[in-house]
Amino acid sequence: MPPKKSAGPEKKTLLGRPGNNLKIGIVGVPNVGKSSFFNVLSRDRSGKGSKLSLRHHKVSYSPVSRTNSNTTDSPEEARIPVPDPRFDWLCDLYKPASRVPAFLTCIDIAGLTAGASTGAGLGNAFLSHVRAVDGIFQMVRAFDDAEVIHVDGDVDPIRDITTIQTELRLKDIEWTEKAIDTLKKGSRALGNTSLADKAKKEELATVEKVLQHLNDGKIVRKGDWSNKEIDVINGLMLLTARPITYLVNLSEKDYARKKNKWLPKIKAWIDENNPGDLLIPFSVAFEEKLAPLNAEEKEEVQKAVGATSALGKITQAGYASLDLIRYFTCGPDEVRAWTIRKGTKAPQAAGVIHSDFENKFVCGEIMSYDDLKEQGSETAVKAAGKVRQQGKPYEMVDGDIAYWKSGA
Repeated sequence: MPPKKSAGPEKKTLLGRPGNNLKIGIVGVPNVGKSSFFNVLSRDRSGKGSKLSLRHHKVSYSPVSRTNSNTTDSPEEARIPVPDPRFDWLCDLYKPASRVPAFLTCIDIAGLTAGASTGAGLGNAFLSHVRAVDGIFQMVRAFDDAEVIHVDGDVDPIRDITTIQTELRLKDIEWTEKAIDTLKKGSRALGNTSLADKAKKEELATVEKVLQHLNDGKIVRKGDWSNKEIDVINGLMLLTARPITYLVNLSEKDYARKKNKWLPKIKAWIDENNPGDLLIPFSVAFEEKLAPLNAEEKEEVQKAVGATSALGKITQAGYASLDLIRYFTCGPDEVRAWTIRKGTKAPQAAGVIHSDFENKFVCGEIMSYDDLKEQGSETAVKAAGKVRQQGKPYEMVDGDIAYWKSGA
């Protein structure tokens, strides 16, 4: 018999909660500008003044207070449009009555302080709110302000980053130890030779490995895990398994001149402790100045200051950190971006529109955004033979344009 063809390297399982409705939380110590940032972010509508359909998208606004900005006790939630030039181009092409971009669901979470893992301050509530999100915007402050006193007395973003990572890691250790106790108790009732017992022992070995990793001062998402181990880890819902984007809140002056004494130190800390994580400098004060302006006024201010808004970049980074992609459905009635997780197959992608599309899936007619832009129209794409019929095994690609066919 001829040798079997190699299936290639095993596809890596994604770390984190499965599904498409993922959320990102703004996390930081008190008085770093989280609620003010959330406020301007939740007001942002892509900065272009385009008419967006916001049906079914309730937006909440958090109060802003310069003198007491650590007042967020319960999380606020907003759905933020994700800027995408492809979406804008499709709207220009189809001129639809309704335009619905992709959204990032963002949560403003109360400030964390040292000792949160043992219940200090709002610790237990804070950590439960972090556990409810799938990714983190970790925000630190890198400027002094006499009107906003830092919770620790002075500004030190490295200390703040370390405090948060330590508290999340300590809580993960507590939860992992409890999981080990539960697994040991459950395995006593099983026969030593049963398949269930073998599975429990493998699960226990993985959780013990995770605990050792945490006790060594490391975080879960930076570990080298097999797919079987990731399946176990995902069930634990650990805080340090969540992806982090670091946001550094600068003064307007430092942001405009692109210089701040803390930025090189923060970058060095990330490179040493969490290599590969994204660092985005921005200025809440500058974003607050832009927030009430129309598109033309924003452009004038940005030119005068010599800096541009970072909100779009931040939103895109958060969306990407959750391994989210989007596909489009297009027509004269509506152009819409549908959010799915990377690796989603065609039937499940169709199911985000309606469960019947998944349950009665027949096929999808798929064209790429690049082909449509190159050819200029759907008719031209079809004439070029670049519209593909894809079945159940097809894995969606970011930017696909899809038309679904389902059975009766």
